[in-house]
Amino acid sequence: MYGGNRYFLFSPALFILFQNMKVSVILLMFLLLLFSCKKNNNNNDHDKVILIDSVSVNNAFVSNEGKVNNVDFDKVIVKIKFKSQVNTALFNKNKLFFTGDLDTLYSHKFDKSSTILSVVPLKQLKALTLYRMVLDVGSNLGGIFLEGFSFTFTTRIDTLPKFPVISDDSLLTLVQKQTFRYFWDYAHPVSGLARERFGSGDVVTTGGSGFGLMVILVGIERNFITRQQGFERLRKVANFLINPVTDKFHGTYPHWLNGSSGKVYPFSSKDNGGDLVETAFLMQGLLTVKEYFINGSSDEKAMCDTIQKIWENVDWSWYRRNNQNRLFWHWSPNFDWYMNMPVSGWNEALIVYVLAASSPTHSINKIVYDEGWARNGAYPMKNGKSFYGIQLPLGEDYGGPLFFAHYSFLGLDPRNLYDQYASYWTQNTAHSRINYEYCKSNPKKHFGYGVNCWGLTASDIQYGYSASSPNNDLGVIAPTAALSSFPYTPTESMKVLKFFYYTLGDKLWGDYGFYDAFSLSSLWFADSYISIDQGPIVCMIENYRTGFLWDLFMVNADVRNGLDKLGFTYN
Repeated sequence: MYGGNRYFLFSPALFILFQNMKVSVILLMFLLLLFSCKKNNNNNDHDKVILIDSVSVNNAFVSNEGKVNNVDFDKVIVKIKFKSQVNTALFNKNKLFFTGDLDTLYSHKFDKSSTILSVVPLKQLKALTLYRMVLDVGSNLGGIFLEGFSFTFTTRIDTLPKFPVISDDSLLTLVQKQTFRYFWDYAHPVSGLARERFGSGDVVTTGGSGFGLMVILVGIERNFITRQQGFERLRKVANFLINPVTDKFHGTYPHWLNGSSGKVYPFSSKDNGGDLVETAFLMQGLLTVKEYFINGSSDEKAMCDTIQKIWENVDWSWYRRNNQNRLFWHWSPNFDWYMNMPVSGWNEALIVYVLAASSPTHSINKIVYDEGWARNGAYPMKNGKSFYGIQLPLGEDYGGPLFFAHYSFLGLDPRNLYDQYASYWTQNTAHSRINYEYCKSNPKKHFGYGVNCWGLTASDIQYGYSASSPNNDLGVIAPTAALSSFPYTPTESMKVLKFFYYTLGDKLWGDYGFYDAFSLSSLWFADSYISIDQGPIVCMIENYRTGFLWDLFMVNADVRNGLDKLGFTYN
């Protein structure tokens, strides 16, 4: 009983202590468990990887590092869909931003399922502008983005006219007048010749100057300048060209000259002599000038005599290179025939063989034309294939760059010009239409190409210069391509002209007409002008409107003799 008494005496106290300790332990365990669960929950939330299911801009889906074009700048909605629910309360706005001044200036909204985030810019976006949106890596939306997401989008073109709308005829005159200024206001002050390009200083171009001489004639006819003003400038050019200090190589001129000294400016390291093709373009212009002034005043007739001497001094036969039945492009007193480039068809140089046959002093025979230029009809002279349902008589597949249809035909009239190889009106029209159809179909999916924006030819590109064509499509459109094709594609060229002027005019129109080239895909616009691109615009628009230059050049007796010798039919 003693033991029982001891137990009875002490058990209530021990029991109470034991019970208190049990409660404390349970409470402690509960708190530890609660803390542990909370900690685990936080860790799980922090460790959650958030994955993106899809991203769209105005309902156009875009991949990571992808691009969307033609986005409406008036209303932009970006939707990001996540693969699982996100914690919308933990959205870190600074981790989702636009580059540039837009930054985080946007509103956002999550859908009811917390899986779709919609973003709307709060600032008016600019037309034809590239924007980039970035969703950065790291903690956000209650989890972790292990991989970021970024994309670019280009806003659409602002179609509102940038200049007052005028009649089509007035627009053609405006383009001619503004482009004329390149050859009038920006001509070299000493020689009067055309500078190679805007910013080229003393470097003048002989071929581009030939185009420029014809542009000045258009300027006289269109009353941009007076006849006397035009004559004085043209006489300056003729006197500079015939001056003994001006470099000539068997009567031919180099590609580039120093417009002050008349000395050759090498086109490349081995190209420091005569350039037969550039000389032909120059002679085409000079002979057209001669026909315009031939019945004028005594001073004008004296200038025409100077032009005839320049023309007769060109030794076309020398460029047969030891009497071969073909002509060569270059000769240098230092490097002889090192360039080794035959002038052989089909390209821009038909005028070379026509003028070589036309020379009253150093002519070539028809066999040189047939074997050297036409290769007796072998490819790439004759083609005969069809592209977009259009048969192409001559040249490489798809026609090549469009300047093939321009440079020789500023004076040489293709309208009724035939020989055994082709109708040259058919050739040039087919070439131009194929170029148009290619850009219309746009197989490379370049942004902006279409019925209002086409024309591939040689021009500046974003980091250099290239002869663009359907076989060398770099996404660059040159205004000279379609505008110089006006005689061949008048309806299509007028659409382009209106698009260039009214729609893109705030970016493409400058002091000397349209800038050289642009790419809507990369939002690049050249700030350059090049004489061989500006000249054909004025000349070929005028030939489309009146046939003025064609009519002048084609009455030259020497030219007609040359065409007869080569077996051409013409009016």
